[in-house]
Amino acid sequence: MKTTLQSYTVNDVLEGFVFNEYEGRGLYGLNGRLVIQPEYQRHYIYGDGKRDVAVINSILSGYPLGLIYFNADPETDRLEVLDGQQRITSVGRFVTGKFAIVRNGKEQVFGSLPPEDKELILDSDLLVYECVGTEGEIKEWFQTINIAGVPLVDQELLNAIYSGPFVTAAKSEFSSSNNANLQKWHAYVKGDPKRQGILAVALNWVADSRGVGLDSYMAAHRHDTTIGELTTYFTTVIDWIGSVFTGPPEKEMQGLEWGRLYEEYHNTAYDAVAVADDVERLHASEDIRKKRGIYEYLLSGKEKSQLLEVRVFDDNTKKAAYRNQTGAAKALGVSNCPMCAGSGNANKVRLYAMNDMEADHVAAWSKGGATDLANCEMLCVPHNRSKGNF
Repeated sequence: MKTTLQSYTVNDVLEGFVFNEYEGRGLYGLNGRLVIQPEYQRHYIYGDGKRDVAVINSILSGYPLGLIYFNADPETDRLEVLDGQQRITSVGRFVTGKFAIVRNGKEQVFGSLPPEDKELILDSDLLVYECVGTEGEIKEWFQTINIAGVPLVDQELLNAIYSGPFVTAAKSEFSSSNNANLQKWHAYVKGDPKRQGILAVALNWVADSRGVGLDSYMAAHRHDTTIGELTTYFTTVIDWIGSVFTGPPEKEMQGLEWGRLYEEYHNTAYDAVAVADDVERLHASEDIRKKRGIYEYLLSGKEKSQLLEVRVFDDNTKKAAYRNQTGAAKALGVSNCPMCAGSGNANKVRLYAMNDMEADHVAAWSKGGATDLANCEMLCVPHNRSKGNF
């Protein structure tokens, strides 16, 4: 890849600057010759009220903004920002009145700054390397130079590698913070849309459902002009969750492996009213230490109780149950294991040491039995293992 060092002023770069507030994208500069945010670039992420201001204060303090890289196309004389779009967009947004800074003790927008401060910003030099190379070289360089600063997340890198109409359409749907569906999606999906979090989940769900890797899926669909399969599958999973769990979404539902759960359980019929009752009961139970496991536990037909990390009987409870049972067994001349005492084998009168016994729920926990002394009995290990703990 060939690089040439050029010098532009801020005013040069911002000539014809456009920022799309709806999509969070700085689009053009250099009077339309420069694409500030190519499709493989992430959305603008400096708009947090701090980094925006820091960029402007750096310029006003006379500090350089660091090297910037443009990808140059010799055939069309067009440029696109390879690295530096966050800094350029911050300056462009300030100059076009999108946010204010505190200057000399007062809150100021660009238009209210003294002439000398405006001139200082607009005349500041930007050192730019213009790079010419193949697509592969540009994308590799893009990944390399973004190791520093705010690191790229995996999906941002994949968007760069497989940029094209499919990524463009997918980002338009899943990466806009103004999408009306975000509140509904965020009940079940974690991720900042601007950092491609929602898109990453949607793509992983559909790729997994097709039995392929994420890279393979994006490569296969790179030149698609529509994203029908992606949106349909994502919406289907979201709607399925809401049809099974009809109550208000709980915070523990966010970020579960809903794509996998849909594939495993969507062909099972559920009684939504009964499920809602179970969710409420299980959430209220002090015995459950892992509330996030409630949903797969119910989807599995209450068979995967290990997902709940149910609170076990504590040592004091087990010792008290052992003393009570052993005392009663000695008085009756039978085993202190109730199941052995009722059997006809040689252990009918055996008194077990406590280490040879395990605590069991008399009324099964899965049927509402409490984890307390009144519902605790000690069984010999073989009987307890054969009965099960729930």
